[in-house]
Amino acid sequence: MSLLNVGSRALLANQTALQTSGHNIANVSTPGYSRQTVVLKTVQGQFTGGGYIGKGVDVQTIQRNHSELLTRQATAASSVDAGDTVRMDRLRQLQEVFTGGPNGLGASVNEMMNALSDVVSSPMDLTARSVVLTRMDETAARMRDASQRLDEIGYTVAEQLKSSMLAVNSLAKNIAGVNEQIARAKGNGQPANDLMDQRDQLIRELNQHIQTSQVAADDGSVSVFVAGSQPLVLGNKAAQLSIDDPADFGAGSGQKVLNFQQPGAAAKVELNESMLGGGQVAGLLRFQNNDLAEGRNLLGRMAVAISESLNTQNRLGLTLDGKPGQNLFAPISLGNAVRSSFNTTPDTTTMALSVSDPTLLQASSYTISYSTATTGSVTRHSDGKVFSFDNSATPPPNTLTMAAVFSAQGLSVVPTAPPAAGDQFMINALQGAAAELKALQYSPVDLAAANQINAEMGANNTGTLQLASLKATGLPNPPGLVLPPDANPAPLPPLPPLPIAGGIQLQFKPGLTPGSPSTTYDLLSRHTNPPTLVASAQTFVSGQAISYNGWEITLNGAPKPGDTVTIGNATDPQYGDWYQRDAGNASELMGLRDVPMFDGATLSDGFASAMAQIGTRTQSAQFAAELSSAIATNLERDRTAVSGVNLDEEAARLIQYQQAYQASAKMLQIAQNIFDTLIQGLGR
Repeated sequence: MSLLNVGSRALLANQTALQTSGHNIANVSTPGYSRQTVVLKTVQGQFTGGGYIGKGVDVQTIQRNHSELLTRQATAASSVDAGDTVRMDRLRQLQEVFTGGPNGLGASVNEMMNALSDVVSSPMDLTARSVVLTRMDETAARMRDASQRLDEIGYTVAEQLKSSMLAVNSLAKNIAGVNEQIARAKGNGQPANDLMDQRDQLIRELNQHIQTSQVAADDGSVSVFVAGSQPLVLGNKAAQLSIDDPADFGAGSGQKVLNFQQPGAAAKVELNESMLGGGQVAGLLRFQNNDLAEGRNLLGRMAVAISESLNTQNRLGLTLDGKPGQNLFAPISLGNAVRSSFNTTPDTTTMALSVSDPTLLQASSYTISYSTATTGSVTRHSDGKVFSFDNSATPPPNTLTMAAVFSAQGLSVVPTAPPAAGDQFMINALQGAAAELKALQYSPVDLAAANQINAEMGANNTGTLQLASLKATGLPNPPGLVLPPDANPAPLPPLPPLPIAGGIQLQFKPGLTPGSPSTTYDLLSRHTNPPTLVASAQTFVSGQAISYNGWEITLNGAPKPGDTVTIGNATDPQYGDWYQRDAGNASELMGLRDVPMFDGATLSDGFASAMAQIGTRTQSAQFAAELSSAIATNLERDRTAVSGVNLDEEAARLIQYQQAYQASAKMLQIAQNIFDTLIQGLGR
């Protein structure tokens, strides 16, 4: 009977081994499956006088070939890879918006500015003027198109985040359900290998969306945590995640946050984005809140700078019919700052925004935080730099007011009412600015190519004075541009019946020694007869600009005593239609292309600078994605080396267990023959 027992045990053990190998082969392509191995143990032998006689073999357990360390490392690396890859893909889409070439936005801006050269050469050429206005309309259209494409990218990101949230919450519920099954199965004393494989695969799929950490419990369940410490799954309970607007600034911030909600709880907890780690959700949030925001700010800054600078300059010129120029583009409203929902001041208290200097604008959003009613700080989001301010009547030395802080950023920020301690405001004015850029002028007559002022050298000048430049600046503002007085050959009473020559005149005074060049001049307004002295003994430096009443003149050379220069109103009847042949303001408009405007880059190079910034981000993201992909691939290979099914190995095991099974069956046959012989012998 002992031989029969040994054979039956061997037969059952080898049958189990064959079944396990078959199970491995069947699941060779099953995601997350871990190879299983039969663990055999020797049955305790029976003691006799001749020693211990073996009693065969039993199956101790079915072992799951699994490395917890490698599985967790591979899962974490795969999560980082997923986040880096999805961000890289989105940045490539963003880079396509900021592309070069003849159809790019940069080419459109350059063509617009370069078209002004024909107007400078021939200010009365209506075709040249029409080309400039057409180029402006094309630039505005391309700017709006680029803004729309950014909106489309933002929409697809939002939809992908919603899809990820559905997947995350579904996977969390499934993990909780498998946890419950494993905890019940553990009571039989043997591991539920297939259920544990299923749970590990669910966790791997979950980590493709959001990186998690896991802690095993004594009952066999696994708790899953996100953002470092928030329990997404505890035993058989699963929490909920959602993508929402920030609680403080809401939709006006242009940001999205990941919220956590415990089972049965009404309140949501806003998770720190920097704590999310890897996964597609983290990658998409980083793109949405940083990369896409920068793209919108770069595009918006270009639109505002183009609109503000060209509008301002065109208003300083004269149209072909002698009228002051109007805006070339529709003014872009920056609106008001976004209030924090936690502010204690009335809802009407906000910050009115406008552009003070387009050359100083930064492609960034800002947060204003008040520590007291008059002091606080401004945080620039693009680089995290913090500026302290003090609006009190007597601020400490070397401390700026909030107005001064924003003036250095090219903005004017004016509170609509006194804020309170703890109040916060977000300035997000450039995000949608490009969508508002629209050309206003379509008639070639309305391009203000001429200066509103002109200059005339005295007919009796004996020095070497030469006019280097003459332009209207409108600065300081107020008062802005104040045009020189017109001539009046026959003034009406109560003025004396004497003619008025008009204009503002520079009269150079005698030098230090007889016959030496003049170094000073008097400034006279010829709105009266005799002229009125405005400023006397002003120092003259060749090549140095002379500014007055919102215009600026630069003279080169050495004047002699008695030399004069008269600055007049270009529409003064005494000058006739001279302004129609003047292109002074067109030259100033064209000169804007070389003005440093975008972090040191000129208007013509501004789009190239934006391309470089987005390209740098894309290149960095691509490098990160390639590196994380290589790490994830290597760790997954190490994991599958332990857990994966090798068909050659399993085929060899099948042959081994088949032969062992056949031998076990032969043993039973022999035992039966011996038993039959014994019975027959006893029967005699």
